Amino acid sequence: MPIPPGALRAFLDTDYRVRLRRGGWTVIRIGAPLPSVLHACVKEPGTPWGFITAWNPLAQMTSRAINRPAQRELLSALRQLGALPCAGVGVGSGGKNDWREPGLFVTGLDFATLDALGRRFRQAAIVRGVGHGPAELRVLA
Repeated sequence: MPIPPGALRAFLDTDYRVRLRRGGWTVIRIGAPLPSVLHACVKEPGTPWGFITAWNPLAQMTSRAINRPAQRELLSALRQLGALPCAGVGVGSGGKNDWREPGLFVTGLDFATLDALGRRFRQAAIVRGVGHGPAELRVLA
């Protein structure tokens, strides 16, 4: 199933906020380098990272009753893989269409694993990058 009309633009315009372990937030943006405050999380230059969620499968608004358990399952899957994700939230704006959905910033999982998790949780796309390089939108749908 392709990404719904307008959803691609929404993905590209979203602020992918990551809660910092010592307080506050930083923002990952598609096409921009990883924020310097996250460099400590990406110790090796070739370390992959991602911002992933289980909310709103296939970019379709879904109820909290479905989203929350799916997000807990994603968090559990990441922990089983040895990842220590940081809490995040995707924040989009579009006038009346402002939205927020929880996400997770994770390092050290290869792209194949991140893609597999995105597909397992029926995501239309995930955000990912390598080292301190730029964030890219990886369309999965």
